[in-house]
Amino acid sequence: MDILVTGGDGFVGQHLCAELVDRSHDVTSLSRTPDPSVLPGEVELTEGDVTDYDSIEGEFEGKDVVMNLAALPPLHQPPRETSHDSVCIGGSINAVEAAEEHGVSKFIEMSSLGADPNGKIAYWRTQGLGEEVVRYSDLNWVVFRPSFIFGEGSETFTFIRQHTTPYVTVLPDGGNQPRFQPIWIGDCVQMFVDGIENDEYVGEIYELAGPEVLTLGDVARLLYGTDGKSIEILPVPMLLAVIALNAVDPIPQIPLGVNQARALKMSNTTRYNDINEFGFTKSELMSLSAYLA
Repeated sequence: MDILVTGGDGFVGQHLCAELVDRSHDVTSLSRTPDPSVLPGEVELTEGDVTDYDSIEGEFEGKDVVMNLAALPPLHQPPRETSHDSVCIGGSINAVEAAEEHGVSKFIEMSSLGADPNGKIAYWRTQGLGEEVVRYSDLNWVVFRPSFIFGEGSETFTFIRQHTTPYVTVLPDGGNQPRFQPIWIGDCVQMFVDGIENDEYVGEIYELAGPEVLTLGDVARLLYGTDGKSIEILPVPMLLAVIALNAVDPIPQIPLGVNQARALKMSNTTRYNDINEFGFTKSELMSLSAYLA
């Protein structure tokens, strides 16, 4: 198949494009500033911005499947020149319109566990609204909602190292919140490609989560443990953390704010893990503990 991946040179896109190439598909990666160094040589690179319809529309011609990965990182405030609304909602509208215009057979949307069009957190609210754009289109669609995806190049690892310190660090509520079910990128892209290749998944939303439920503090301990460093977490009352993050929200130099304050109280776990729909069991998935060990 001829497959277009928006955001194809990002963290998830790099691994997805490599898996698609391994399965003998023709792959095109669409991004604002294409980076050939992170993708297999067989991947065709093209430049475009999902928030600008005219810059991407022509790239959908002749494609069998589109996988839309375009999104902004959930853990940082977006830069002033863009927003979750423009990328997650506007980007989905533009990608869906272009796919309909060019008769694309299937449209795959990577959303996120916790996506909710009525949510109070910008990232998950706009992911939920982006899903609705896809679901109410005339396309054959599949929506994936993974929990936080880990692996080499994971934004979450970078975020934790930037905002904590080894040996002694401070976290709201001692790092006991939020809770995650991290899923390994290697397992995740296998399920994504199965969704691309097989029509049995069309018209469904799949929540994908890993085998462990971990807190932010757990992840920090595991991450620093790989460096041979211990970490003692000193608790800050959640109320004080929320007040502080709300206070710094207007300061553009600080990539944290109101949405991060709300996310601290959010549990990113699922009651209905759909990995079995793709032939996986929890025991077969790579855990974060095993990966970092």
